[in-house]
Amino acid sequence: MYRATNRIWIIFITVFVIFAFFSAAGAEQDKVLMMATTTSTDNTGLLDCLAPKIKEATGIELRWTATGTGKALKLGENCDVDILMVHAPPAEQKFVADGFGVDRREIMYNDFVIIGPATDEAGIKGTSIKDALTILKAKQAVFASRGDNSGTHKKELSLWKAANLPVPEKESWYVQTGQGMLATINIAAERNGYTMTDRGTYIKYEDNLKGNPALKILVEGDAALLNQYSVIAINPKHCSEAKYDTAKQLIEWITGAEAQQLIKDFTLLGKPLFIPNAKM
Repeated sequence: MYRATNRIWIIFITVFVIFAFFSAAGAEQDKVLMMATTTSTDNTGLLDCLAPKIKEATGIELRWTATGTGKALKLGENCDVDILMVHAPPAEQKFVADGFGVDRREIMYNDFVIIGPATDEAGIKGTSIKDALTILKAKQAVFASRGDNSGTHKKELSLWKAANLPVPEKESWYVQTGQGMLATINIAAERNGYTMTDRGTYIKYEDNLKGNPALKILVEGDAALLNQYSVIAINPKHCSEAKYDTAKQLIEWITGAEAQQLIKDFTLLGKPLFIPNAKM
């Protein structure tokens, strides 16, 4: 009788341990959060900086795919991710209005700049963004465009429109790379041309070249060049499998004091890549 009781206890404990193991594994899996984000947050190294802090503070294991904002929004619409970190406010607002996303929160910003060779043969240095685009078009200076429906590309298209200029899509001097920002900068440098980039990615490019980049900042400072980043949870009413509660937890953390300070302190060459501006 004792041996039978002992066996029952052994079986019970074994089943309990197995159950606890798989329950813990399931809980850990629930803490994995898939994010689609813009290339700038990845290329600059910001997410590599934040991810371990997120894990430590919340238990969330953040995994991400970096692509243009247009593709990131499509991944959200298709229920392929749980959360977005993007930088195209008009497209984001439409995404939320269409019922694909919820809880959009601004988290940080930097600005867009026009960069080009130090010789600046087109002569755009110090001009307004409107004048710079007008000059580039008139002189047919090589201009590398992302051409990929990213947040940067969307902003560039809006700037041509604001300058009352048609987008020079079919012009030979207008090179559409279809690639990310760092790759596009490198193509512009190879062609001794110009491009538009967010300042954070430019600083990363500058850092890669030990502070001596081939392309320099020539146009900056216009209010129209503001580059706002936000996070958006995927709407669980649209995507039933989206991990809304976990996404909401991440949003609360990244708009909180600890994360905002980390973003503020993230620098290269002594320069901040992003400026935190979440409303707490």
